[in-house]
Amino acid sequence: MALVTATAALGTDEDLQPLLDALDHHGITASAPCWDDGDVAWDAFDLAVLRSTWDYVPRYEEFLRWLDATEERVRVLNPATVVRWSTDKRYLTDLAARGVPVVPTEFFEPGGPPPQLSGDAGELVVKPVISAGSKDTARYSDARAAEQHVITLLAKGRAVMVQPYMGGIDTHGETGLVFFDGDLSHAFRKAPILALDAPPTAEFFAPEEITAREPTADERKVGDATIAACEPGLLYGRVDLVPGPDGLPLVLEVELAEPSFFLAYAPGSADRFAVAVGARLGR
Repeated sequence: MALVTATAALGTDEDLQPLLDALDHHGITASAPCWDDGDVAWDAFDLAVLRSTWDYVPRYEEFLRWLDATEERVRVLNPATVVRWSTDKRYLTDLAARGVPVVPTEFFEPGGPPPQLSGDAGELVVKPVISAGSKDTARYSDARAAEQHVITLLAKGRAVMVQPYMGGIDTHGETGLVFFDGDLSHAFRKAPILALDAPPTAEFFAPEEITAREPTADERKVGDATIAACEPGLLYGRVDLVPGPDGLPLVLEVELAEPSFFLAYAPGSADRFAVAVGARLGR
């Protein structure tokens, strides 16, 4: 089988080797080809699992074409329908309609009405709807500065989302819940990333401070409800939660295409992934 990465991501995926080792331990032969390597014979694999295709944002249409073509040759997990849905953050509208508590979000489309953000809204976060690694994402104290960021992204043909910054992140951080085959594997805490009024990161992805975390009962409930609201049969998924104004968890993002699992903070998690893969391979 293949754990699919990207040329630009080589050497950056800390989960990749532990996953390869765990798969080998469970008798599953695996390698890590790059999605953008034109010499890969994808039909030689019995399964292709997206792992760290982290350069897909600036190459989005190219990536989707590769995904569709590859899915005709080998089973891809998560499947293309899930990847298309979950890499466009307008999915938050779908989750909200299904009763999942999400961070309130306003979307702006290229060619649509110009943004008019309230100066009374408090701190605001601006990001493209197709984005990863906090690239082109920033946190603002001033609504006019946030508007200008929106306008700049729209002028580049990118749809944009604006969210209120949830102040609870500053103390509680984010809680990431990692699921394999629909079951919670482990959780982690991500420290605050976005500095107020700082420019977006120029790196491949913004530096992250991760620690292990035991999720609360409310976080587990929202995480389970979120996965249940997504397409059934997911091999893996990650739900990122932040505290809302009342302290209850809200969904910030759902990662169903190429999430970091932060395996180093959860002993046994790589083996749980390998068992889930083995079940898909009939092992």
